Amino acid sequence: MKELMRSNDAVLISFVDALLNDAEIPHFVADVHMSILDGSIGVLPRRVLVDPDHFDQARRILRDADLGHELSEVS
Repeated sequence: MKELMRSNDAVLISFVDALLNDAEIPHFVADVHMSILDGSIGVLPRRVLVDPDHFDQARRILRDADLGHELSEVS
């Protein structure tokens, strides 16, 4: 899995999750339960991880949704 993006914004993560689900792109939202450790103050960002075979398609979908500025740097 490759990191597509990371954010503290739960609404943004939910929107990206919905976009990827609609496009049937295999992905995983990591660090969802980390709020237990940070006391639910949202300090620890959640990461959206995407199957490497669909990574470029997922990046295009986020750019098309005007979320290109949210994308993680490609390594």
